[in-house]
Amino acid sequence: MDEEAATTESWATYLVEGYRPGIPVEALKRAAQRLNAAAAQMAREGKPVRYVHSTIVPEDESCLSLIEAASESLVREAYARARVHFERISTAIPVEDVVPERSGRK
Repeated sequence: MDEEAATTESWATYLVEGYRPGIPVEALKRAAQRLNAAAAQMAREGKPVRYVHSTIVPEDESCLSLIEAASESLVREAYARARVHFERISTAIPVEDVVPERSGRK
């Protein structure tokens, strides 16, 4: 087993929910960028955390983010460093290869 696999083997995926009534989509995008930068900095420091992606839901005034990390406390630290507020963190289970490929989708 290589070092990367050994390191990420005990990681979990976390779904982080943030609700921001009245906050414009552009501000939510900037918050996601700060979160990505904070997680990347933590990884450079040797902390096992990785930003995966965020989805903004304008109609719900919310932002849902997926973060992979060795612990929930690391996810909380990334959010604190990024100065991004959230309401809830839940452990998530990624499901791979259940959606058939669509033509034209990359």
